[in-house]
Amino acid sequence: MSWDIVLFNSKQKIESVSELDETQLQPTNFSRILENSFERIKKNDNHREIIGKNFTIDFFSFNEHSSNFMLSLYGENGLFELITLAKKYNWQIYDSGIDGMIDLNNPENNGYENHGKYAGQIIKK
Repeated sequence: MSWDIVLFNSKQKIESVSELDETQLQPTNFSRILENSFERIKKNDNHREIIGKNFTIDFFSFNEHSSNFMLSLYGENGLFELITLAKKYNWQIYDSGIDGMIDLNNPENNGYENHGKYAGQIIKK
């Protein structure tokens, strides 16, 4: 099962997306950084699939700068790979599964495990 992640490049520490100060956002070419950060990438037109050990990351590549970037994540290891990149490039990560920002220093507090609980609740309904 996948979940959607949004990467932000902002000077502001984002506590909540609803309180985001758009003037603090910094344009970044997320696609290029992602493509240069992983070895195994399957390309089909502008669709990209990063293939790693027990994870994949899907996104659409645009050769443009943007202040945020959405991708789909499959597998917990992918989250930790994104956290490594986020720390390197001062990005912040929003997790749609928990409707909140990922604590980059303590991802176990809100990442994959909570996504699994959320997905389980949906399946039970």
